[in-house]
Amino acid sequence: MVEMIYRPIVLDKEIVFSKKKFIVSKTDTKGNILFVNKNFSEISGYSEEEIIGMPHNVIRHPDMPRSIFFLIWNSLLAGREVSGVIKNLAKSGKYYWVIADFSIKRDNQGQIESFTAFRRAAPDQVIEEIEELYDTMLSIEKKHGIEGSLSYLESYLEEKGLSYDAFLDELVRPKGVLNTLVSGLKKVFS
Repeated sequence: MVEMIYRPIVLDKEIVFSKKKFIVSKTDTKGNILFVNKNFSEISGYSEEEIIGMPHNVIRHPDMPRSIFFLIWNSLLAGREVSGVIKNLAKSGKYYWVIADFSIKRDNQGQIESFTAFRRAAPDQVIEEIEELYDTMLSIEKKHGIEGSLSYLESYLEEKGLSYDAFLDELVRPKGVLNTLVSGLKKVFS
């Protein structure tokens, strides 16, 4: 039986970590954690023993619109790999921003078996651009639910002439050597 993890008190303090460190976690199709790497434990503050089996949303920061996770999960469950810019909550109550690239593992029959998230530190310019959007979405979500938040996001993207995937791709796509590293990591864990 998995022990209950209590949500920490949210602190307005950021955990800054090296852009060379990749945080990796693997979940089942219900979002329960199956694996975390050393960097996940080091940055989140949760040991492997206390986090395995827990729902991944234990590290969801309250500043994150639920609609973003709705979009990510819908993409993954539909068999489409996706990326996202996510503010996570550490065990200490501090936060850290990541760019997460999600990959899908399938069984021999082609059924989705698990999801792996490869996270790296989000650059300041990415955080600045996404934070204002998320603040607005969260405010709308509190009054009008996920549907209202998604409607706002749709209008925001329409104005930019981009799909959600294209917007994220443009915002977070790794450049040069970093792209090679992310691609290599995905192959190792696939």
